[in-house]
Amino acid sequence: MAIEAPDYFQPEGGLVLTHLLIVRDVDRSREFYQRVLGATVVRDRQPAILRFHNSYIVINSEGGPTDDKPGVQAQAPPDPNTLSSAMNVRVTDVRAVYERASWSGWI
Repeated sequence: MAIEAPDYFQPEGGLVLTHLLIVRDVDRSREFYQRVLGATVVRDRQPAILRFHNSYIVINSEGGPTDDKPGVQAQAPPDPNTLSSAMNVRVTDVRAVYERASWSGWI
């Protein structure tokens, strides 16, 4: 009997946005989104999944190819000055977010 995987991404109403990030350090990235932005960790790793309001952030390390995509490699940006993805997060109280980031040691 196959065990059905949980469907983290089932919309409660309307739609759900899921953003995939390929990173070199999953733990560090997960902690940033959890501690600084207040995302809820749904799964710790392989991949890490965080609930962020009515969206999810999936954080995975480099790898591939996979059976369903034999020609695709997942890679983090080659250096910190290369942009591979952008996600705008608008907040009502930027000062509070800045203070939380500073307190957590991210700034």
